[in-house]
Amino acid sequence: MKRIAFFTLVIMSCAGWVRAQEAGAPDPKAMDASRELTREANEDLSEDDFVSAEANYRRAIAKSPENTAAPYNLGHAYYRNDSYGEAFGRFKEAGERAGEKSQKHKSYHNMGNVFMKQKDYKQAVEAYKEALRNDPTDEETRYNLALAKELLKKDQEQQKQDEENQEQEQEDQQEEEQQNQEQNEGDNGEQEQEEDQQQSGGEDEQEENREGDGDRKEEQDRKPEQNQEQPRPNQLSPQQIQNLLQAMENEEKKVKEKIDAQKVKGAPVKTEKDW
Repeated sequence: MKRIAFFTLVIMSCAGWVRAQEAGAPDPKAMDASRELTREANEDLSEDDFVSAEANYRRAIAKSPENTAAPYNLGHAYYRNDSYGEAFGRFKEAGERAGEKSQKHKSYHNMGNVFMKQKDYKQAVEAYKEALRNDPTDEETRYNLALAKELLKKDQEQQKQDEENQEQEQEDQQEEEQQNQEQNEGDNGEQEQEEDQQQSGGEDEQEENREGDGDRKEEQDRKPEQNQEQPRPNQLSPQQIQNLLQAMENEEKKVKEKIDAQKVKGAPVKTEKDW
């Protein structure tokens, strides 16, 4: 940024404003005392004695409010001391008190410089515009205005880019959270499905066990019958016993019939029938 020779500007403006106020000063004695204090403050400032300069400028302002050079030069002292807030207040005070456009131009020009130091480019643009309204011929102010506009444009572009980046980060974060949520839901679903399969498998196994138990029970129920129907080795079945008894009975019957037949043959034959 192009720096402005504020010290030269202060000395020139001080002399000009004092001469302007000498013509129509309502209180010459107060104005003379204020001018003297302003000169002392200027000397203190040139010797880098900020404390004495600040005190004399304040005394000059208190002596005569019409002395607009005192607040202007005090603003310059604050500016050199990097106290930009105090500098702006004094430049503003000087601009409001100034009766000539040239004095207003210098005050607003320096107010623009304060805003530039604070990187408040929007306010700097407005301050330089106001300075040019009071003196359109100042090329230094015009240069500062162009610079402030360029910096303001870059600042707005950077701000827009930061906002877009922030929005993109938020979208990415939301998308990541959504993906994590879907993944968690998928994992939970797979776990539930696996649990259902395990539970179903357990039920099927229990059913198979029950069916197996039924088969074993049915097999056990059939065993007594099978034991009754199928004889043990070397043991006759009831039917075989029955058949054997029947055969023995038949054989005994045959023997008896044979014996009876032999008896009939040995007995006499009767011709008459016994009554």
